[in-house]
Amino acid sequence: MATESEHAQHSESYFKTGKGLNRETVITISNQKNEPGWMTDFRLKALEIFEKKPMPSWGADLSELDPSDIYYYVRPLEKSHDSWDAVPANIKETFEKLGIPQAEQKMLAGVGAQFESEIVYKRLKKEWADQGVIFTDLNDALINFPDLVKKYFATIIPPHDNKFAALNSAVWSGGSFVYVPQGVKIDLPLQAYFRINSASMGQFERTLIIAEPESFVHYVEGCSAPIYRRSSLHSAVVEISAHERSHVRYTTIQNWAPNVYNLVTKRAVADAHAFVQWVDGNFGSKITMKYPAIILRGKFAKGEIISIAVAGKNQHQDSGGKIIHTAPNTTSSIIAKSISKDGGRSSYRGLLKVVNGAHSVRSKVQCEALILDKHSRSDTYPTIDVKENDCDIGHEASVSCVDEEQLLYLMSRGLSQQQARAMMVNGFIDAFVQLLPMEYAVEINRLIEHEMEGSIG
Repeated sequence: MATESEHAQHSESYFKTGKGLNRETVITISNQKNEPGWMTDFRLKALEIFEKKPMPSWGADLSELDPSDIYYYVRPLEKSHDSWDAVPANIKETFEKLGIPQAEQKMLAGVGAQFESEIVYKRLKKEWADQGVIFTDLNDALINFPDLVKKYFATIIPPHDNKFAALNSAVWSGGSFVYVPQGVKIDLPLQAYFRINSASMGQFERTLIIAEPESFVHYVEGCSAPIYRRSSLHSAVVEISAHERSHVRYTTIQNWAPNVYNLVTKRAVADAHAFVQWVDGNFGSKITMKYPAIILRGKFAKGEIISIAVAGKNQHQDSGGKIIHTAPNTTSSIIAKSISKDGGRSSYRGLLKVVNGAHSVRSKVQCEALILDKHSRSDTYPTIDVKENDCDIGHEASVSCVDEEQLLYLMSRGLSQQQARAMMVNGFIDAFVQLLPMEYAVEINRLIEHEMEGSIG
């Protein structure tokens, strides 16, 4: 979650494919992982889908993204470790600067750290392992828990879902596999950290979370990359199965360098009385296209999406959320906040859908945009499709600038103009920060202060 502006340190890799994507690249990745034949076949079929699907013509401008100028697999180490002492010094130093080992000791139930294409460190505290919790990378799960992986993998986001879901399906590597047994409530977060450290790098982690009935898990992911002249690509897929009366909270704090294309597909399915929350913080990147989704398929299921996007110079944050009600008495809310500054552009793109038979649905969508100067831009593209009459649906959208009267009042209380504006921005994102654990909330406030430096006033 650190605010980085440093240039990357060169690091040697254990194995690396050439630039560009073809069948040989996909087979090489699969062979590197000693995968079963069904996964190799899955990857190759996904590659065919990726090649046939056109580049999205809606949303952010992807015309400068060159798939032939990307390394699709970089393996930093021969194997992952469960001790920081065993991780090479140059890699460990990167994660120490980001505070990951320290956070593991103080406030986490488990940690996974991905460097380039593979997990280099993973560890779950013994008390949770003893209760049957599984927290590992998806490669490891494919070997040790093949039946679980095969039962759930790509069932929520199949390769044909969209072009970048197909790309991820063809070249996925790393990511997390989380399984929480029935009735187990993990009272500390699990955290995964994803680091792109090379130029022209593609990172395609794949995460699968399974929460059995009456369980609870809070999964936190952080993402970062140093600055290079050449663009990098991050295209992840996240699938969540929340079974009856389970509660899954998935928090993302991404702080990509401004040369990263961040094109991510995330979707959850909630059974009866289950509760799924996406808490999504989007900082950095050149372009982000990300719309976490929840399908409420069981009675009384609940979904909540809350996101914040900060778009600065030469950045386009195209984000939002999707909720589909397919069962009666389900409830949902989407709160999307964005800040545009220094000529940046933010877009809210959302879907709220209620299908036939989903009676007595309640849902509220709230979009708020704050524009800090006349060079910046904010757009809203909401889609609401309701097939039943007995639903309670609300939608609010607002665009505002910094209130000069409030600013003068705060300055009259002794604050500088910079401090007063920063306080108002912090108040604007308060609903997002309140859902974070205390340590993350403090870091988010620091990140906001850093983003605001020199950009307002």
